Amino acid sequence: MPASTDETTVARNDEERRYEIHVGDVLAGFTTFRPDAQGRLRFPHTEVDPAFRGRGLAQTVVAEAMADAARRGETVIPHCPVVAKYLREHEVPGLTVEWPAHAHPE
Repeated sequence: MPASTDETTVARNDEERRYEIHVGDVLAGFTTFRPDAQGRLRFPHTEVDPAFRGRGLAQTVVAEAMADAARRGETVIPHCPVVAKYLREHEVPGLTVEWPAHAHPE
């Protein structure tokens, strides 16, 4: 497992439809998004490799994804419990959130 001093980076991967978090050059986790017919981004799933758990990486990748969506003027629909929890606990300036009546996480 890489040392905890490795640099952490988050990037949007449109081909895979997810935001990825890397520790050094290793993919440590991601949060997926699915555009719907209205162009809103549904976030159904967030995952962190067990080797990297306990570092707050899920919260980091979700925070960066939400900030990026806000900068792009996108609307987010949180189906993933990790994304929903983050949005309940943090204000994301400029982000439009549409809360689903029934969450459908993957």
